[in-house]
Amino acid sequence: MCGRYSVQKKTLLVANALVKKNINVDLEQDNFNCSPGGKYPCIKSATNGKYLEMTVFGLLPSWAKPDFRRLHNARLEGIETKVSFKKLIVNSRAIICLTGFYEWKKENEKKVPYYFTRSDDQDLFACGIHDNGQFTIITRPASSENAVVHHRQPVIISKSQINNYFNLNNNAVEFLNSVKAPTLKFHQVATDVNNPSKNDATLINPVN
Repeated sequence: MCGRYSVQKKTLLVANALVKKNINVDLEQDNFNCSPGGKYPCIKSATNGKYLEMTVFGLLPSWAKPDFRRLHNARLEGIETKVSFKKLIVNSRAIICLTGFYEWKKENEKKVPYYFTRSDDQDLFACGIHDNGQFTIITRPASSENAVVHHRQPVIISKSQINNYFNLNNNAVEFLNSVKAPTLKFHQVATDVNNPSKNDATLINPVN
């Protein structure tokens, strides 16, 4: 699952150059511990072009009870049939801007956090869906290299493929299944990232 990620100034500047409108997104704001329930930059598409907007991470369906946990991920497999997602993947697609993301590996009864980035150090554009000011990140089975940490990973596309994803004439699932995932690299980080209130650059530093 992808339940935590970072988005830094350099990524926001790239994202902002891709859209026609910025709706209250501070391009100077680094965030090293984005977690469900928080508001983060998200690219959406309208008839007059793409726009960048602060959006809540994690979907709460209209029928959700007070103790319902936000849906921060949606599996690509089955997204067209799940009630919470099937309409959104057709009409309400989103791109979530990431500099990197965290996954946890089970080691000796403990969960150890790792930080993933592109091997070429380019920005990550994760595919998602949005509804009512909220978004969720679409995931797929992890590559064999990444599966040593976790069995899932975000569906990531290149900057040049964003318009294809937003083209509602394209079947999103067929398109995403045809996209080759970029090569990622990862390193272990400190367990400080487990605490959503901690948010500084030390969270992404490798541990010895």
